[in-house]
Amino acid sequence: MANHHIVINNPNTSVLSKDVEFEVRSNSKKLGTMLLSKGNIEWVPTGNSVNRHRISWEKFAALMETQPIRKKLK
Repeated sequence: MANHHIVINNPNTSVLSKDVEFEVRSNSKKLGTMLLSKGNIEWVPTGNSVNRHRISWEKFAALMETQPIRKKLK
């Protein structure tokens, strides 16, 4: 099983004018960077400094609701 490590580079109590940046690693290998803003979520894969994958919060919510793995909240 992969050991995931996530680093928050710009922690705020709420997202303001600057994106909140998460560096995502699996078994010490960087998978990419996730950028959270008020308007959308962006994924920047490792080795790709030009193209970002962008999705709106509404589309992200719909995507997560259609995933087959569900877990009850505690």
